[in-house]
Amino acid sequence: MPLRALRGATTVAADEPALLVDATQELLRTLLERNALHESQVLSAFFTCTFDLTSAYPAQAARDMGWRHVPMLCAAELPVRGALPRCIRVLLHVDVGEAATAARHAYLREAVVLRGDLDDGRP
Repeated sequence: MPLRALRGATTVAADEPALLVDATQELLRTLLERNALHESQVLSAFFTCTFDLTSAYPAQAARDMGWRHVPMLCAAELPVRGALPRCIRVLLHVDVGEAATAARHAYLREAVVLRGDLDDGRP
């Protein structure tokens, strides 16, 4: 089973549950679309949020999308001075199957400053 790790991040304008859910779901959909994957190929998801996001769990947003079989974990990002605020990050482990191609990561909204070199900007 060829495995791949996909990285992504996004930001929200405020710590409101609906904003966290929308941003998380947009990020996950983008990662799946860019890599031509189906939710059934996701083996695990590890989410982090900056200390200023406490109103919702990103994993719950994924569960609301139907990701019921995927093991997920949420954690707090290190509170480093000068870090990008209101940021949600994810590391997905996926089974890419036999048609393995180069990983296409997703850095959306203000998070593009984190690793824009990994994000080709294509849907």
